[in-house]
Amino acid sequence: MDDRTSILISLGAATAANCVPCFEHYFGKADGVGLNSEEIQEAADIARQVKKGADINIRNRISELTGNGNPSASQPKITSERSCCG
Repeated sequence: MDDRTSILISLGAATAANCVPCFEHYFGKADGVGLNSEEIQEAADIARQVKKGADINIRNRISELTGNGNPSASQPKITSERSCCG
């Protein structure tokens, strides 16, 4: 894997893990491998979409298991036919 791809994955993973020190570490390396702000932002945006989908999925499943009514109306239900990411 090339360095650019590795740094982009690391930035996305740091975003998904909510790890500010990790993000800052890899952000510091991004310029050295030629990444621009738009590419970094896109990696972070994708990570947030994945994280949001996973959060919706676990909230729905907890509601189902506990019998505490319907999942929040503002949160779409994730089904096996639909990816949690989009």
